[in-house]
Formats: sequence, structure tokens, C-alpha cells
Amino acid sequence: MPPTNDSLEWSDSAGLRIADLETHPLTAVYRHDVHKLRGRSHDAAADEIAGIRVNETVPLHADRDAALLSRPEGRPEQTVDNHLSPARLSLLTGEPIATRLPRDTETIVDLIEPTDPAELHATWLTSTTPAAYNESVYYPYTSLKFHTLLAGALLDNYRAGHTFDELWLTATPTAPAEHTPEGALASEAVDPHRTILWAPPLALHVTATPGDRPATRLGAHPTRSFADVWTSLPYHPIDVDSERQWRLLDAQLRRIRSWSTALQFIEEFVTEHASSGGERRAI
Repeated sequence: MPPTNDSLEWSDSAGLRIADLETHPLTAVYRHDVHKLRGRSHDAAADEIAGIRVNETVPLHADRDAALLSRPEGRPEQTVDNHLSPARLSLLTGEPIATRLPRDTETIVDLIEPTDPAELHATWLTSTTPAAYNESVYYPYTSLKFHTLLAGALLDNYRAGHTFDELWLTATPTAPAEHTPEGALASEAVDPHRTILWAPPLALHVTATPGDRPATRLGAHPTRSFADVWTSLPYHPIDVDSERQWRLLDAQLRRIRSWSTALQFIEEFVTEHASSGGERRAI
């Protein structure tokens, strides 16, 4: 197991020395996939954007494990005809969220500029920009935003010496709050790196130390298991008994296996409901 301190001298099982990273691992994880905002592959991506180091390998297989939570292992295949694009497809509407790739560097810099890992986490947790793009063009309903947050949560737990089979999903109710990085940093409902969704009225966390919060294990190894894990939670922070829209959300989440797709669906559903005050059926 890796040590529990912040030493950058240990290495992962693939031989990557953490000292070889030019930035702190918990900074690098939020910058490792921004090339997807430009529609580029990892191999074709730039190493810097506006002087900020990006596209570094995430240690301890956290990126790989996060990917396995949302898409199948092996050679990818196109799953939606006539849509081989970085634009994410909405599970609510079936329509692409992004109309074009970001043309200005400033849009991307806003996501990667903070140097404090907790600020980077809060930035990704509250940003809408990466939510418009998928984590793989072959799986367009997946979400780059939530893939990155999952990778950050796994990396933080792995660096603390925990293995995947020791991790839990916890769900907690949250009060309405200013949905900004500053609001996330100030919120008691947000755990740095380990909160993977903050969409009042609920927050979801991946942690090895759930404490007295209702929790359920993620499983023995990373796989597309969101529906199973969600269903096995001993407590749900949404009121499915009194409000029909939450019953609709709960019913959909019991069917969605991809983690980043499910997390993005929750965020989009909550945002849509809050803005319209009505109900909208998922496709």
C-alpha cells in the first residue's frame, strides 16, 4: 500500500514514480483530461495550456479505475449511430449539450488554474463546462466532469492507503447553497476530493471512512455498478415518498449502470427541476 503522508517519492504498481510528476498528484488529476475539451486524444494533446502543466498520467491506476466505473474495458465501439463527438448527449433530452468545442483558452484555464487541490476539486464540482462533454466519444452519455471527480476521489483514497474494495458510497442531504467554488469550500456537506456530487438536496461521496453516515460498499473491483450500489443504499436523501419527481429520479437511477452517466443525470435532473419547477421525463 502507498504511504499515508504527502511524500512524492513513492511509486504505483505500474512503476510510475510520483516524483516524476511535475505537479502534486491531487492537482494533476483535475488537469489530466482537459484535452478532451478540445476533442483531442491523450497522445495528441499538449503538455501545457497557458503555461499550466496538463495531460500528466494519474498515479495508482485511479484514472483507469474511474473509467471502468463508467465504460466497458477493452476496445471501444461506437454505441450511438451518427454521434462520434466530444459533446455529451443528455439522458434527459437525448440532445447534445455542447454546440461547439471551447475556442478560447480562458474557458479551460478557469478549470485548471487553481494551484490548491481543494480549490481545484471545488471548481470541478461546481462547473458546468466539463459537464457538456463526454469522457469518451464512443460512450456519449458519459460525463467528463464526473469521470474527473471520480478519479480524484479514488486517487485521494488510494493515497491514504485504501484499496478499492474498502470504499463506500455515502449519500447525505444538503441544504440549498451558492453553487460556486467558494460555496463548495465553505459547505460542511463537501469533503475535499471525496465528494463526487454536490447537487442540493443531496451530496454523494466515495470514502473509506463513512463514519455514521448511511453507506454501502462499492464492490470488490471497479465496474459499471451504479444502479446496484444506489439500490443498496440503506438511506436515500431524496424524499421519494412525498414528491413524484424524486420517485422518477430514483427509478431512473436504479437502471443506470455507468457511474459518470448516473451522476450527470442527477445533476441535470436537479438543475432542470429547480429551474422549471416541473417534471420532465428522461428518454
